[in-house]
Amino acid sequence: MKSHIRHLENERRFSTVVEGHEAHVDYVISDGALVVTHTYVPKPIKGLGIASELVGEAYRFADLNGLRCKATCSYALSWLEKHGY
Repeated sequence: MKSHIRHLENERRFSTVVEGHEAHVDYVISDGALVVTHTYVPKPIKGLGIASELVGEAYRFADLNGLRCKATCSYALSWLEKHGY
């Protein structure tokens, strides 16, 4: 699934709305790294690949801005390992 993802930079969040439900990834920038701290996808839209799209978009932003990719969120940690970061 390809979602329209918005970067809400002032809120340190990547967000999308699918089927009327908002999913998001929260992050902080610390010591030259973008750290994903929380991933949230509501139950009605789980299993559609939305979390992966959101985390991927956050880390694309990090790459484009010369930031390392890190996570404290368990989902994002798994995503980093799966994608070879």
